[in-house]
Amino acid sequence: MELGMIGLGRMGSNMARRLLRGGHSIVVYDPAEGAVEALVEEGAIGARSVSELVSKLTAPRAVWVMVPSGEATDNVINSLAAELASGDTIIDGGNSNYKDSVRRAAALAAQGIRFLDVGTSGGVWGLEEGYCLMVGGDSYAYRRLEPLFKTLAPSPQEGYGHVGPSGAGHFVKMVHNGIEYGLMQAYAEGFELMQAKQDFALDLARIARIWQHGSVVRSWLLELTAAALQEDPGLQNIRAYVEDSGEGRWTVEESLKLAVPTPVITESVQMRFRSRQDNPFGSRLLAALRNQFGGHAVKKIEG
Repeated sequence: MELGMIGLGRMGSNMARRLLRGGHSIVVYDPAEGAVEALVEEGAIGARSVSELVSKLTAPRAVWVMVPSGEATDNVINSLAAELASGDTIIDGGNSNYKDSVRRAAALAAQGIRFLDVGTSGGVWGLEEGYCLMVGGDSYAYRRLEPLFKTLAPSPQEGYGHVGPSGAGHFVKMVHNGIEYGLMQAYAEGFELMQAKQDFALDLARIARIWQHGSVVRSWLLELTAAALQEDPGLQNIRAYVEDSGEGRWTVEESLKLAVPTPVITESVQMRFRSRQDNPFGSRLLAALRNQFGGHAVKKIEG
């Protein structure tokens, strides 16, 4: 099957490679010419613009967009919409807000262009292990393009599926990432507790590997925990600064809107904010208050 792909960051390039290995024909475009050239060497067809990419595809065309969410995605989709025709399909595989996907699907439908929002999970391991694909949008387009999803998924039978109408794919991926936040926070807290128990001299990487077999907390995240601790047992080379892609925040916002309690996910998002602060004001105020009412000592900043 033939596909156009725009956005050749690490995940986009690896997805293109997996599709090439699966025998699909891929036309690729990215402003970074080096990324295009690297895939051309592996069998892809290169393009130097959105217009050229579209011209090299056979109708009905399908173009997969893998660019940052928000304005960047809007710009690419608008450029594509000006080049594509009725019956063609645009696929957004990035981390877009599901509300944007609903809006984009409606705008494209007015031109007869089908739209699929594909929540994509797999990270840097997806090239070899496959990607989990949560697809929302036009059911006809999904059925027509299913061979692509089968190739990208961990197997032709597992790890992908049509989950609902436009926006549903990115909504499910949003919740998926919210759950991921909570799981990661729980692992971080548990391993920090074990690390603090110095008199036991616990081998945390070994414990993570033990838990991988038979334990109810075994998971791929735990496997990655073991790998990280094996490389750097004390994590001395890593700053305690955790970024977020925005999907955890969106999950919390949706929980407030629907009045569905999500305390673990909410707290895990808050902890990411805390990780970015150096000597935060709130903690300094807590110390000052204890000193005010109880005379407890405070630690002054030297110099």
